Amino acid sequence: MSNLRVKWAFLVIVLAIFGFYLLPTLRYYALPAADRDKEDPKVANLRGEAMHLGLDLQGGAYLVYEVDLSKIPPDQRRGDEVDRAIEVIRNRVDQYGVTEPVIQKQGQNRIVIQLPGLQDPERAKELVGRTARLDFLLVKNRQELYQAMTKVDQAVVLRGKSLLGAVMDSTALADSMLAAADSAAADSILAGKHPFSGLFQQIPNQDAGIVYCPAENIDKAREILKAVTGDPAKEDPRPLAGNTVLLWGSRSFGAGSQNPGRYLYALTAKADLTGDNVADAQVAFGLEPARPNAAGVSLTLDKRGAAIFTRLTGNNVGRQLAIVLDHTVQSAPVIRDKIRGGRASITGLASDDEAKDLGIVLRAGALPTDIIAQEERTVGSTLGKDSIQEGIRASLVGMALVVVFMVIYYHLSGALSVLALIINLFLLFSTLSMLHGTLTLPGIAGIVLTIGMAVDANVLILERVREEIRNGKTVRGAIDAGYGRALVTIVDSNLTTLISSVVLFQFGTGPIKGFATTLMIGIIANVFTAVFVTRLVYDSVMAKRQIKKLSI
Repeated sequence: MSNLRVKWAFLVIVLAIFGFYLLPTLRYYALPAADRDKEDPKVANLRGEAMHLGLDLQGGAYLVYEVDLSKIPPDQRRGDEVDRAIEVIRNRVDQYGVTEPVIQKQGQNRIVIQLPGLQDPERAKELVGRTARLDFLLVKNRQELYQAMTKVDQAVVLRGKSLLGAVMDSTALADSMLAAADSAAADSILAGKHPFSGLFQQIPNQDAGIVYCPAENIDKAREILKAVTGDPAKEDPRPLAGNTVLLWGSRSFGAGSQNPGRYLYALTAKADLTGDNVADAQVAFGLEPARPNAAGVSLTLDKRGAAIFTRLTGNNVGRQLAIVLDHTVQSAPVIRDKIRGGRASITGLASDDEAKDLGIVLRAGALPTDIIAQEERTVGSTLGKDSIQEGIRASLVGMALVVVFMVIYYHLSGALSVLALIINLFLLFSTLSMLHGTLTLPGIAGIVLTIGMAVDANVLILERVREEIRNGKTVRGAIDAGYGRALVTIVDSNLTTLISSVVLFQFGTGPIKGFATTLMIGIIANVFTAVFVTRLVYDSVMAKRQIKKLSI
């Protein structure tokens, strides 16, 4: 009898512990749907402790990217580019605030990203796919700007304007254009022809290497510059005369005037300071005197970066220092004095969200190379709700059929099996909550399969007990023999399924992992409830009174 008390105490303790972990899930999903995303500390705590719903159940974004290894020369590849890209993306997504994202490698160079519950998929795609290369480049003087623009003019004239847009995307052709532009004959051919520089206007009282392109000329100027120096979205721009690169500014100026347009900057080709030297990046306001309410990003440099920045600003007082993000000039403030302390800022951003996202990608670091979108899907929350309802309906129908069958066919013993099944599901959901797991639609399929396997284990036991009773054994003897003989079969069948689910979890992708997770937990709970819980009930009943006939 004392042994039974110990077993009952153990069962109660187990159920109490698992119930404790299930409680946050019950409380969280008991809240109205509109209150679950609140930033209230209590709600946030419940959200963190509760079992989460997967992408297919609550909606969100499903993205597949391919890491472009062709951008990295073979002699510079480290072999871990995909893993590094996953780490950078994970850091960005974590800071963005997506709950329970799934980010994993697929094949040799693909990354699968699932962002459940995401409200703004387009913004997330921009955040994930952004290279986020940050450079600090000095702005050159007006003479160096003119020399660089003249090289572009020469390249265009020597090859003929008609070739532009048709063949000038070729890297080899662009290189030959620049080489030909160095010839002495180029000066005589030009003879006042300025197909590129003629698209720009000088900025009055401006000695720095910056020119203004009216809005109506921007598209043409972009195509010419791209043809000669390369596409900045795909490669580093090729330097022109005097080791100069020409890069566009990020903002349109004078949009409300009669002559809106964009700035083009002549910059040093080599950066002394890069985003690798950024220790922290935070959203800040009041960084622009002209726009005190505009959001920007305040940068804190590491020790080495602070030393470089101090030297760079001290040696170039009076010049402009361009802050360049992904080959686009964000801002180019004038260096008024030597700047100590390793603090800088990025201004000229379009919105608070852009400032926040830029801070995230700079803190997380740049991707080792470009990633190319291969698949993008958005699952709506309505579809997710439908999936939940269908999954619950399927589970309830399956369980109802099982209950009816077990009670009709096995009577009270069948009802005891149903109780074990309920405890099995209780342990399964409690374990998912304990592990902060994610329930997916394939996971619900795993639960339905678990219900079937739980019944299968109980059927094996009950049939064995029936057989022993037919052979003339007492109820106690039949139960002892039935459990003893069925145990090996139950363990064997569940162990083989458990091994299969472990393999699925180890090598499968997101949906398959969800199925494998619920199946693994369900199998372990199944063996516990079928072998331990039901046997405990039988032993307890027989310890109190002599049973001559079993309702089976």
